[in-house]
Amino acid sequence: MITKNEAHNIADCLCSVLFADQVVVLDSDSTDGTIEISRSMGAEVSISLDWQGFGIQKNRALDIATCEWVLSIDADERITPELAQEIQAQLAQAPVNGRSVAFAIPRLTQFCGVWIRHCGWAPDYVLRLFKRGEAHFSNDLVHEKLLLMRPDTTVVRLKNPLLHYSYPTPEHYWRKLQRYSQDWAHERHARGQTTTMSRAALAAIAAFFRSYVFRLGFLDGAMGFAVCTMQAQSAFGKYFELYYLGRQHDK
Repeated sequence: MITKNEAHNIADCLCSVLFADQVVVLDSDSTDGTIEISRSMGAEVSISLDWQGFGIQKNRALDIATCEWVLSIDADERITPELAQEIQAQLAQAPVNGRSVAFAIPRLTQFCGVWIRHCGWAPDYVLRLFKRGEAHFSNDLVHEKLLLMRPDTTVVRLKNPLLHYSYPTPEHYWRKLQRYSQDWAHERHARGQTTTMSRAALAAIAAFFRSYVFRLGFLDGAMGFAVCTMQAQSAFGKYFELYYLGRQHDK
């Protein structure tokens, strides 16, 4: 896992992966005790000060891992005992005849104390468990993807969910929204991409209706409405940031 000031999360996360033979933590010079907590719990901690984005940082952590199988996890995620048992059972019977297999895990996200089961948030299958040397992360600044290196790789979907405690308060959501929106916009601006205010507005409207109506966000009640509204604001925010960067560039 990669970390930066995750002292409020790291202990619970590490407790959930005690079944692993090796735990690698690549930290970005935390100042809140993340490094000390990780080391006290037996993790192999390395520090990288040269932040170039989530994708590159995760690949650096991947380079440190030495075991045959790799499970990529974020500090705000938890492996349940049931999921741990399922992972161990799957790896015990994983193909050994040259075939390649990777595992996608259904992720269940909590928002302000409520598990969100619609809104496009669930089922949220994330490709996280793979054989070392057969996958790597894209070099995206944000929203990195795991890229499989063998075209014949079979992706198996696990049944037990990965618990994601990403947004305990609205403030957590807004902080992540600001960071991701800025990173997304700067990355695309660097590629020469531009947008308009109309595109930003349409992105927000489309995001709300897609999440609330077509992805059944209304079934999650008041919190579902909040999630869908915030997703609309997120869509507007990242395109508006890109629009702003384009205007500044044209001056």
